Amino acid sequence: MEFLVRFEAYLPESLSEERIKEIKSAERDRAMQLRSEGILKRLWRVPGRRGVVGLWEAVDATALHDALASLPQFPWMDVTSVEPLATHPQER
Repeated sequence: MEFLVRFEAYLPESLSEERIKEIKSAERDRAMQLRSEGILKRLWRVPGRRGVVGLWEAVDATALHDALASLPQFPWMDVTSVEPLATHPQER
């Protein structure tokens, strides 16, 4: 099942630059792992914002939540919407 997920992540200003670099590097690594597993399909930035729109694939909403929660930035993510997607008849 595919899901369109919108979120923004805000790392605390109290974190050191070194810690921020570590978290962002770990985030990239985990995202690449999720891509290789076919869970994270696409990511887009929202122009002028810190917003991200992602196309994810998971067997159900619980599996999607587990994938999102596995991201190092998850504690600081504000997931604003999750939309389950159905195949359009023209895509069949």
